[in-house]
Amino acid sequence: MIAVIFSGSRYADWRLAEKGRIAFGFRTSGINPYIQDERYILQLLNKNTNLINNAEKIRKIYFFGAGASSTERQEKIEKVFQQFFKNAKIKVSHDVLASAISTFGDEKGIIGIIGSGSNAAYYTGKKVLENNFGLGYILADEGSTNWLGKQLLKDFLTEVMPSGLREKLLLKHALDRKTILEKTYNSPNPNIFLTSFADFIYENRDDAYMCQVIKNGLSKYVKTYLVPLSEQYPDAVFNFTGSVADNYGEWLKDAVKEYHLPIGMIVKEPVQNLVKYYLNKNK
Repeated sequence: MIAVIFSGSRYADWRLAEKGRIAFGFRTSGINPYIQDERYILQLLNKNTNLINNAEKIRKIYFFGAGASSTERQEKIEKVFQQFFKNAKIKVSHDVLASAISTFGDEKGIIGIIGSGSNAAYYTGKKVLENNFGLGYILADEGSTNWLGKQLLKDFLTEVMPSGLREKLLLKHALDRKTILEKTYNSPNPNIFLTSFADFIYENRDDAYMCQVIKNGLSKYVKTYLVPLSEQYPDAVFNFTGSVADNYGEWLKDAVKEYHLPIGMIVKEPVQNLVKYYLNKNK
């Protein structure tokens, strides 16, 4: 049995597969070695019955996640997983490589991620080339649900948000200045708090204010990530993964069109294509 995991900060999508087919598919809380310690990750694994019941059967694990870009953080995941999956060989890499494999396979191109976080990179067909992007939820993540959540809360606190939408937000989320500042600056996982407004944003996407916030985020994403890459690799096609890229695909295409960049496919959840890729590799 093999396990393929694609994890953002909010959720981790799991697929356990054997004999050429998926046996189990489920979702857990996100696993991010940059903001979570080993104890937390181990506790998360021990809460899932699918993992408990199949841990000894799994022989290979392919984990891809936000925050797993450095050797140190990859080793952190490997160490925790080895404690839980005692018979498995474990490969850990970052979410950008997973997104590239899931959309390009072994072909080259530029991969963009716009989900709970955001990033982009050139993929050679074998590896993702390093760049200066991927600065995380505080310094970057333009266009992502994390970035959109920050804009929403800032406009709520400064009363820039229209009153009708403000009332809708308060009906769905118990918010005040003290709560927002506490959860943003003093909670152990502030990025999860910021991304928790993703559903509200999507449900109100046709509101004029909300539409403008989303389009502004996508425009910043394109200018920050895609335009510099297009100048480096002028013949490359752009593929995308992530909930924002998928949910607001037409608006993304409009933002990209301004710079005449060629869009290929948009995949919301890379894990399905990833597991197919590794099932073929393990025949």
